Formats: sequence, C-alpha cells, structure tokens
Amino acid sequence: MAPDDADGAGDARGLRTVVLSSLLGTTVEWYDFFLYSTAAGLVFGELFFPTGNGTVGTMLSFATFAVGFLARPVGGLLFGHIGDRIGRKRTLAFTMSLMGVSTALIGVLPTYEQAGLLAPALLLVLRIAQGVALGGEWAGAVLLAVEFGPKGRKGRFGSYPQIGLALGLALGTGAFALLNNVLSDEAFLGYGWRVAFLVSLVLVAVGLTVRLKIDETPAFKAVRRLRELPRSAPLVELLRERPSRRHVGLGMLARWGEGAAFNTWGVFALTYATTTLKLDRTAVLLSVTAAAVVMAVAIPVSGSLTDRQGARRVYFVGMGLFALSVFPAFWVFSLGGTWAFAAVLVVTLGLVHAYFYGAQGTLFAALFATQVRYTGMSFVYQMSGIFASGITPLIMTALLALGGGSPWWACGYLALTALVSMWATARLRERDLYVVTGGGAQGGPHGNRPAASGELPTDRHRPGERQSEGRSEEPQPDGPHATLPR
Repeated sequence: MAPDDADGAGDARGLRTVVLSSLLGTTVEWYDFFLYSTAAGLVFGELFFPTGNGTVGTMLSFATFAVGFLARPVGGLLFGHIGDRIGRKRTLAFTMSLMGVSTALIGVLPTYEQAGLLAPALLLVLRIAQGVALGGEWAGAVLLAVEFGPKGRKGRFGSYPQIGLALGLALGTGAFALLNNVLSDEAFLGYGWRVAFLVSLVLVAVGLTVRLKIDETPAFKAVRRLRELPRSAPLVELLRERPSRRHVGLGMLARWGEGAAFNTWGVFALTYATTTLKLDRTAVLLSVTAAAVVMAVAIPVSGSLTDRQGARRVYFVGMGLFALSVFPAFWVFSLGGTWAFAAVLVVTLGLVHAYFYGAQGTLFAALFATQVRYTGMSFVYQMSGIFASGITPLIMTALLALGGGSPWWACGYLALTALVSMWATARLRERDLYVVTGGGAQGGPHGNRPAASGELPTDRHRPGERQSEGRSEEPQPDGPHATLPR
C-alpha cells in the first residue's frame, strides 16, 4: 500500500489483510499470556509451588504472573525503540515468534516434584520472556490498524486488535475447560494442561503467515520518506517535551481502571469462584469463555461509537460504568450459583469492559506523534501494567483476606481505580490529541491544516501549538466532547 493511501484509499483486500494480521497477532499473544494466568489460578500452585498451604501456593503462582507485567515495560521500550526506528512490520513478526516459543516451552517444563527448584526457576524465566514479547506486541498491533485506518473509521479499526484480548481469553479458558472436562483430574494435572500451551506453535505459524504479507504502515513510511525519524532515542524524544510527558502520566492513570477491571474479572474471579464460592472449575471456565465471546462481539460496537462520539468520551463513560458495577457485581456473586456468576461476568467483562476497551487503543494512539508513537504507547500501556494489572490479583487476594472473606474492601479498591482513570481521562485535552475521532476534521491541534502524505490527520505539529489559520489561542473542544470536564 502506498503512502498516499494513509487515510484508507487503499484496496479493500489490503485493508482486510491488515485487520486480520492485527487481530491474529493480538489473539495469539493474549492467548499465550492468559494461558499462564488461567494455569496460575488453577494448576501452577500445586505443580510448581507445593507449600502445603493452598493460599500461599496460589499467591506464589500469582507472583510469577505479576513478574510478566514487570517484564512488559522492558519489551515495550525495546520493541518500541525498534518499531519507531525500523518500522512496525518486522518488529511485530519477532514479538509473535518470541511469545509462541516461550509459551510452547512452558508446556514441556518439569514440575517441582520432578526437578525441584529448577522447575519454578525455568517457569519464571519463560514468564519473563512472555512479558517481553507482549510488551512489544500490543502497541504495534494497534498502530498497524489505526495508521492504516481510513479517515472517519480509525476508531473502528483501532478496536479490531482489541478483540484479540477477548478471543485470546476465550481460547485460553475454553481450552482449559475442554481439557478439564474430557480428562480426569489426574490426567489434567499430569499432561492435559500442557496441550493448551503446545497449541501456541500452531497459532503462531498461522499468525506469522498473515503478518508477513502486509506492508509497512503509510504513516511510518511517510515519516521515513520525509526524514523525520527521531534523531535521538525515541524515549528521549518522548520525554523531552512537556505535553508528551503530560500524556504519559495521564495515560498511565487512565489505564489503571482498565487493568484492574480485566484482571479482576478475567483472572482473580477464577480463583475467587473456585475457592471462596466453591463453584465447579469447568463451569467457571465456561462462564469466563462466554463473557469473552460477548466481549469480542461488543468491542467493534465501541469502535464505531468512538468514531461518532470520540475516544475520550467513550472511555470516560465506560470507566464510570465500571465504577458503578463493582459493588453490585460482588453482591450478586455472594448469592452463589454458577448462573449468577456467569451473568455477572457477561455484564461486567462482556459488555462494560468492552465499552471502554474498544476505545482505548485509538485514545492512546492519539496521545503521541508518529515518530514516537510506538514507544509512547508501549511506555504508557506496559509501565502502567505493573500497578494496574500485574499486582491486581495479589491485591484482591490480600484485601479479601483482610475482610475475612468479605469482598467489600476489594470492591472499594476497584472503584477507586475507576475514579482515578475517569479523572485522568477528563484531563486529556482534545486540542492536544493527534488522532481525530468523533469531531470530524476540525478537531485536534492541527485544525484545517492538511496532513502530509501518509500521516494520520494530526501528526505534524506538537500538542498545544497554535495554528496560523484563524484558530484562537484557546480552541474549544469539538462536538460531543464540549461537555466533558477539562
């Protein structure tokens, strides 16, 4: 696809290939990553951390889960630097390969009983490799979709790679549910769980076949053609300007609620349901799988809303819905029963989470210019993942113990994360965003100025720069964003 096609003038087949590549990539990466989270809650405590105390074993297993989030910023900065220097395509091929190999190797690890301390040590190393790979994947996949996205449909395109989270979760929990259902407990713990990890090699092969067919994004090709690649390290360029530093800080806080929400409904809830609520393991896995399927269907709807209403507004409203849903959700959990548990997950994970998650990729892409966008998005998403996602199951488990099994301390924590994210999202100014959604071509800091060939509509000026074409010193937000707090 030529650079002139940056706003979607390319052929429909080429755009479908881009969407498929982006979606397959995130699906494979999240499938691999969430296989670990599912196994951490269900089998790793017993197989790799046999302490004799179920709670301690689970917390040690979740601690290795959190290590993956500590590794993700390393991957984000490493592959963000490479992606902003040499391009998105080659970077994404490597991240997918690294994730697939790491996941498959987990499937052949010896257990603690077979290898002693070597077993959890190797598990930790491979979890770190998973984190590094995912750290470089998410931002690149979103950029692939957004930078190829046609004008007026960037929100929709930006939501497609987000579907990979839902599909990856559905495949991961579904695979465990199937294996757990057809195998005895002894067989499942002996070899059944390994099958799900080894399947990753097949998924990676399919994903790479599609991903290697696409071209470099028009926006990056234009930057390279105009010789506007970062003169120093992209991270240095990113943190040099005050507006970019502001976007980094607000973006990380905006993500807090999303990370806490997903790792509550998609990770912690598995352990909570099987240990505290005493629900059947297979039924719990199928409930999460059903909610993930609903989420996959709902995310593109959020993308379309983003194109009409703007990413900032959709994300803000979604965070508000999350804050309002937390206490009722755990109250319904307390009523007991698999159907009640499944219904809560369909609403909270399948619908509410999809509402704001579908807008998240486009919103975060709008925070940074093309030259540093891969690094900026990776930094925001992966650094915030340490506190927003990685330690959430640990915090929830500890707060549940603090409350003597009562979930209300944990609910208060989740509501707090949502409120902080709402505040940070409200502080993002429309005039400082680099991607126009919901307000037409007049939004953003660039006003009526036409973009260079191959760029997103608002890639050329730095945030906050005034225009020479009649814009006031303090431009007003456009369209539906006017009523959001500034």
